[in-house]
Amino acid sequence: MKKILTLLLLTYASSAFSQTLYFPPLTGNTWDTLTDQERGWCADSLQRLVDYVGDNNSKAFIILKDGKIALEKYYGTFTKDSLWYWASAGKSLTGFMVGMAQEEGLLDINTSSSMFLGTGWTVAPPEKENLITIRNQLTMTSGLNDAVESPDCTIDTCLEYLADAGTRWAYHNAPYTLLDGIISGASGSTINQFYSSRVRGRLGMGVSAYIASGDNNVMFSTARAMARFGLMVLNRGVWNQDTLMHDMGYFDAMTNTSQSINPSYGYLWWLNGKSSYKLPGSQISFPGSLMPDAPSDMFSALGKNNQYINIVPSLNIVLIRMGNDPSGLSGLVPTILDNEIWRRLSGIICEIPTALNEITPVTFQVFPNPANDHFTIQVGKTDMLHGVELCDMQGRIVAHSTQANLNVSHLASGMYVIRVKTHSGMAVQKVLIGK
Repeated sequence: MKKILTLLLLTYASSAFSQTLYFPPLTGNTWDTLTDQERGWCADSLQRLVDYVGDNNSKAFIILKDGKIALEKYYGTFTKDSLWYWASAGKSLTGFMVGMAQEEGLLDINTSSSMFLGTGWTVAPPEKENLITIRNQLTMTSGLNDAVESPDCTIDTCLEYLADAGTRWAYHNAPYTLLDGIISGASGSTINQFYSSRVRGRLGMGVSAYIASGDNNVMFSTARAMARFGLMVLNRGVWNQDTLMHDMGYFDAMTNTSQSINPSYGYLWWLNGKSSYKLPGSQISFPGSLMPDAPSDMFSALGKNNQYINIVPSLNIVLIRMGNDPSGLSGLVPTILDNEIWRRLSGIICEIPTALNEITPVTFQVFPNPANDHFTIQVGKTDMLHGVELCDMQGRIVAHSTQANLNVSHLASGMYVIRVKTHSGMAVQKVLIGK
């Protein structure tokens, strides 16, 4: 069974966008937070999560719910004013800005990249170079050789033809970095000038900029600035009443499968819940979801050493992590720590979602809890069991029985709700599958 995590849904929210998102002021440090009661999270489980994130070389960890800060933690000497690099998570910001440039009529992503980079920007045969479009750069399908000595190198002799554009997916930094030149050539501005005038000030991202590092341009900012960008993207390109992107065709293409070779990749965004995925440096297609313990609708900006922005529309959640390599778990595109954090988030729920919490007085016991393969239900001596239903935290029935024994051996580990019906009524209780 596909693992589905929607366990951060607060009991006061019946749907992800049933409430208006909160946006902090553009200046100052004011940012509304959720109280313990509003969060509905278990304090002891929450502290274990915070400790786990800190034990894995993190510097900043933020969770926004409905735009408000549900959790904000800094480790060591790092503070809310400290600057850190986004690494490849900055690719997603660039992808968004390419869409803004197209909306302004400065470029068309379906045109040849040579229009802005000039002919001979690669050493590919001219007819092959001309096949490469801006869209190919956005989707990592340029066809250029990512196995050259320096895949970050952007000079022409490093950009070798390997396959026709659009026929091969490969995580290749150099064609991505040259999107900065595309934006500059189209707008007449440097990448930082474009970012500052179109994004930074409109989101209140403060001291932040792309800084040259070797062949790369790397975004540096505070964790809160990163969260501001994530919140705007959660709201589909709108910050409060300011619409940064009107073109929902581009936005939807950016945050959905962009080509058939790697279903888990959009326009420089990583997508969860798809049928398969490829990772940097490999042509192997792995079956299943990129992060199976995370919500299936999550899409992410992911960077080396676990810099990331997780955006979950179904939960109105933005999750931010900045820090160093967590004990060798990282890579160019980190997934292991991110997935483990989402798995552990299931333990912080203290309340049963409202949709499941329609009860009448019934006394029953469930054991064992947690369980690995089955639950046994015992009702009061004067009561009669009519049926048992096991629901995930979205309220979907995943197992049922008319007997006192409920088989759950086929289900994924995680938190569930068991609903017991008797002749005198119905009651619910949280249960846990797995150790």
